[in-house]
Amino acid sequence: MIAPVVRVPRLAVKAGEVRLGERAIPEETAVAIVHNGSTYAVMMATPADLEDFGYGFSLTEGVVGSLSDVESIETLEFDEGVEIRLWLNEERAGQMVARRRQIAGPTGCGLCGVESLELATKPAKLVPEGRSFTTAQIGEAIAALPTAQRLNHETRAVHAAAFWQPGDGLVAVREDVGRHNALDKLVGHLTRTGRDAAAGIVLLTSRVSIEMVQKTAMLGAPVLVAVSAPTALAVRTAEASGITLAAIARDDGFEVFTHPHRIAFGGAQTELMAHVG
Repeated sequence: MIAPVVRVPRLAVKAGEVRLGERAIPEETAVAIVHNGSTYAVMMATPADLEDFGYGFSLTEGVVGSLSDVESIETLEFDEGVEIRLWLNEERAGQMVARRRQIAGPTGCGLCGVESLELATKPAKLVPEGRSFTTAQIGEAIAALPTAQRLNHETRAVHAAAFWQPGDGLVAVREDVGRHNALDKLVGHLTRTGRDAAAGIVLLTSRVSIEMVQKTAMLGAPVLVAVSAPTALAVRTAEASGITLAAIARDDGFEVFTHPHRIAFGGAQTELMAHVG
């Protein structure tokens, strides 16, 4: 299997000195998602957790509605890249042919190949109510993320998507050069392991754009917390889908943009909630 991290020679210039050494960098390869022999998408991705990626991408794209729609999956390596081949049951295969489209997705691109403005800005799925969390729990979740980012610790060049649950802590972390890919991998893993997405928090190290909210909604996760800021369209989409969106999360706090009722702030909560979401 292609290694997700490689070491390459480099010259380091620091304080007027030049030194020869090595740097660990993430691998990036073309990954084709193939349904019943037809290529649905080609994404540039980190070659790790690829079956999770295949399942998660298919779920968040709406190609499949559940794991039961997939009869088998296999990952094949070629000189040009990797194919993730999913074989769907007869009913889903027919639906896929009716809506099939081919897209070529460069790193970090989540809407490449969408054929209309309507599809690009489609409403996100409504999420369940789920549970609430204290500000201390959200702080604990964010604080746990950096040390769990194994690939980023080596390369300083990949995004992460993770799931945190009270009592269990970080139950899954997935990383990729593409932020959408990392979230798709997380969706695939959580779905395959039967984890209840309404019982925890989805964490992102990247900015929150509309696609990240849409994918989180497809997972059925009501709480999304990100290290970076959201876009205005992401905030509107989170509001419409019922997602509690918190962002700009740091060791000393975070900002809440939508549906703050799932977060226990303390005494000032009731008075302030009317101003957000």
